[in-house]
Amino acid sequence: MSLMDEIIGGGSGASKHPRFPHAPAGWTPAFAAESARREGLELGEEHWEALRALQEYYARHEATAVNLRELHDALGEKFHRHGGVKHLYLLFPGGPVAQGCRIAGLKAPAGATDKGFGSVA
Repeated sequence: MSLMDEIIGGGSGASKHPRFPHAPAGWTPAFAAESARREGLELGEEHWEALRALQEYYARHEATAVNLRELHDALGEKFHRHGGVKHLYLLFPGGPVAQGCRIAGLKAPAGATDKGFGSVA
């Protein structure tokens, strides 16, 4: 079984999946794959890496409110080697924060989905 088959077909709780140690309760890789499919995306390894990064960021900042600008900057820094946030917009055309959070099972921070303010989600 390939790694991608294991991730998508696992169906077990994400907290038990070693590749997603910071996943929110009730989230599974199968949920993410289905959510992405509904949004017209097919998840590849780079998508999974971004989802893990979002989940890890939220896990580290759960005591405080997640700040959109700080999250955006943290993603840009983490994925700098791939092209930063520009690369993440290629992976998540609905916005790496807004669309990425939906697929990662997370609540997007305030302002991430404000269509009146230029959000792409």
